[in-house]
Amino acid sequence: MKRRQFLAAGATAAVAAPIASPAIAQSAPSVRWRLVSAFPKSLDTLYGGSVELARRVSEATDGQFQIQPFAAGEIVPGGAAVIDATSKNTVECCHTCSYYGIGIDPTFAFGTCVPFGPNARQTNAWLTVGGGNDVLNEFYAKHNLYALPAGNTGVQMGGWFRKEINTVEDLKGIKFRVGGLAGNVLLKLGVVPQQIGGGDLYSSLERGTIDAAEWTGPYDDEKLGLYRVAKYYYYPGWWDQGTVISMMINRAKWDELPARYKAVLSNACAATNQWMQAKYDHENPIALKRVVAAGAILRPFSPAIMEASFKATQQTYDEINASNPTFKKILGEVMAYRDATSLWWQVSELPYDINIANLIRRAR
Repeated sequence: MKRRQFLAAGATAAVAAPIASPAIAQSAPSVRWRLVSAFPKSLDTLYGGSVELARRVSEATDGQFQIQPFAAGEIVPGGAAVIDATSKNTVECCHTCSYYGIGIDPTFAFGTCVPFGPNARQTNAWLTVGGGNDVLNEFYAKHNLYALPAGNTGVQMGGWFRKEINTVEDLKGIKFRVGGLAGNVLLKLGVVPQQIGGGDLYSSLERGTIDAAEWTGPYDDEKLGLYRVAKYYYYPGWWDQGTVISMMINRAKWDELPARYKAVLSNACAATNQWMQAKYDHENPIALKRVVAAGAILRPFSPAIMEASFKATQQTYDEINASNPTFKKILGEVMAYRDATSLWWQVSELPYDINIANLIRRAR
């Protein structure tokens, strides 16, 4: 066969031969999930975290893996309902504080935070490098769930009070909206804990249904208008010192995902975790100045209240430990990690923070 005929025959064969599908297409099926957020759309950082996460997943998969966020109340109410809906596969996933599930089992608190626990960076270290997320997922598996950290608020404020709180005696009888295990603790100090969604806090304070409320920090609290109906703003939120927002996924749906999609989702959660912390660190200082200018009165919880709260926390843990071995096991790991890493904070972060604050103050 002449050279020209050989080349022509080869070209014809190449055109006629079927083109194999790229391997990447075979490993990238179309997946559509619904995500229910525990938060209203007005909270652009808490609810916005689910939007940020979904965007990153879609971009990394060329739109093949889509997660559609729904705000609290659009499919199911907020709070524990989003966890229940995910566990039962009513929806594929939720973006929430795991401690909304403490009515199911107090062990759910560890996925968010527990009173006097590690700060945000210590928590992130425990979850990411210290094996903490594996420990939590052993527990979540019993509830048909798999979780990844996907947001953090940092240390929160202690809340808005309609009257000044100076002593432990002043706490008695106060109807206080508070999240997580803090309600169990404060009950021992005479507080009447209330479970109310963020969207109802303003009206509840305005009507006097409650006497005090905590939510997150200045940026979100300002959006909810809490400074207009309760002027005393206390700190710190010792029950929300490193609050994790979790991406909780129905376990079967997680197991079904291709390995590539699991990696994409894990990376999107990690990026959202960093984004949310940065957003709050940026917005809270600015918002704090605004609410103080609008009349908010900043007050620290007194040493007596902090000490009494710490003691009541230990009593609460002892009571739960007595009947819940899983809680006891994870509490031991969390607090041991807090204590082991606190030494570094005492010689690095804390002295620097104190010194720079004093230097700035003296320079003014």
